[in-house]
Amino acid sequence: MSEAPNPAAPSLLVVDDDADMLRLLTMRLTAAGYRVTAVTSAEAALTELQLHRPQLVLSDVRLPGKDGLALFDDIRARHPSLPVILLTAHGTIPDAVEATERGVFTYLTKPFDGKALEGKIAEALLLSAPVNPARQGSPEAWQTRIISRSSRMAEVLAEARMVATSDASVLLRGESGTGKELLAQAIHQASARAAKPFIAVNCGAIPEALLESELFGHVKGAFTDAVSNHKGLFQAADGGTLLLDEIGDMPPALQVKLLRVLQEHEVRPVGASQSIAVDVRIISATHRDLDAAMAAGDFRADLYYRLNVVTLTLPPLSERREDIALLANHFLVTLAAKYDKRLSSFAPEALKALTTAAWPGNVRQLYNVVEQVCALSTTPLVPLALVQRALRSPSIQVLTFAEAKQRFERDYLVGLLKLTDGNVADAARLADRNRTEFYRLMQKHGLTPGHFKADSTQPSAD
Repeated sequence: MSEAPNPAAPSLLVVDDDADMLRLLTMRLTAAGYRVTAVTSAEAALTELQLHRPQLVLSDVRLPGKDGLALFDDIRARHPSLPVILLTAHGTIPDAVEATERGVFTYLTKPFDGKALEGKIAEALLLSAPVNPARQGSPEAWQTRIISRSSRMAEVLAEARMVATSDASVLLRGESGTGKELLAQAIHQASARAAKPFIAVNCGAIPEALLESELFGHVKGAFTDAVSNHKGLFQAADGGTLLLDEIGDMPPALQVKLLRVLQEHEVRPVGASQSIAVDVRIISATHRDLDAAMAAGDFRADLYYRLNVVTLTLPPLSERREDIALLANHFLVTLAAKYDKRLSSFAPEALKALTTAAWPGNVRQLYNVVEQVCALSTTPLVPLALVQRALRSPSIQVLTFAEAKQRFERDYLVGLLKLTDGNVADAARLADRNRTEFYRLMQKHGLTPGHFKADSTQPSAD
């Protein structure tokens, strides 16, 4: 007695009017682990599609009545994201090529190689597979936000899961946009500190004059405009995890102070005479070559070894291509909600273009490309042309007008205050605004002029 097909196995609809060929295909694909429904005409295939939605259609081009190309057109109209593979004799190759340009996933000529057919089916199913991340509350809930089926990422996550159980400092390496902050959050969620705060700070995005105060805090009167005590990020993360992103960009003077905090488990706010005990797990991240930075004298070796107890390296997106379709469809669902659009999926040829692109900007670039096509798409199925346009254009983050204005205002104010050494009167004059309005803008963006004065950083006592 033959075994019942696995209900979780991928389902295929096979269409061929040749009874022997249909029997051969059914046997081969069932043996390969698929659930196969076999029909002998396009009309029967369309009836079957009304009853059950397969994950892929495999059809001969030459069929009685409606042919395989017409069947593809009907499938595309009704189920635009359903992948279709055509089987064709040599005489119908031109028609099959044209169909591929219109969106058929691929075609194979008869007689076909069985392994090649199974390979193409597996590739099509991989590209069109739905996202199925770990559910909250499951043993894998800690990594729910990391969407992946890649073996490379599985290795990284297995190492992350092991290191999460300790309090060892972790250094995350990887190109920009590979997901280092997401991995840091996952490590925090898998640790005993999960109920406490996770705080991330980009050491390269905060002006040097502000960074010490942001990390360690300051007391009232420590510098001009320090009108109250300010709790730093180390204190805010007490009991939890602090991610020091782009640690390679930390100024040398602050590297010394950070090393002291890591050694003594205490912070001294700017202007304070007493230190405050903190219990924080440190995860640091960088895309820079810290070994080269140490050799150049830009990064302290003693701090490096303190931070680099365990190193995890995230692979670039080009080395985990099996994740591209998974991520793209996940982003599409998320961003369709943001833009209030009914977007079902990518056209098969659009998804193929995404999976073969270079992705120098990694997952962040993929997100931005998907955001661009979401913003511009006028049809439920994202077409190839829109993806090609997004890939050709510089990958930019799509912001609302209000978000872009907010970002520009803050960057503009920071630039003026740095230029004028924190002198509000000079900065307001350069901006052609009165001091009252300039102060209001500064307050809106949480800026204080004292942070930009050359003498605002107080030397700490040894």
